[in-house]
Amino acid sequence: MVLLLLINKIHICSVKGGGGNSFMLKDAFVSIILQEENKENRGSAEFQVVNFTNKIRKLTLHLKLHKKDYLSQRGLLKILGKRQRLLAYLSNKNRIRYKELIGQLNIRETKAG
Repeated sequence: MVLLLLINKIHICSVKGGGGNSFMLKDAFVSIILQEENKENRGSAEFQVVNFTNKIRKLTLHLKLHKKDYLSQRGLLKILGKRQRLLAYLSNKNRIRYKELIGQLNIRETKAG
């Protein structure tokens, strides 16, 4: 088994504009997937769900700061739909791996699943 660890770095960005300088802290997200194969399988449904979950969390933080960024909001909705379809596929294919994955990522179960 290979343990894949996806880490998004913590860093502070200075945001200039408006009245002065402000700072934005980007949180770190750590996601773990156990793979049965020896090489990295980036096409697996689990890997893609983890990748989408990290993107969703980043976009959610971005949208908390930029409430009128409608293009990012649309992108978030598209990624949510893709993740939902992948989770539905995974729940139909292998229910045990689906339950483990949503437990590791700390996300809610889909309505269809």
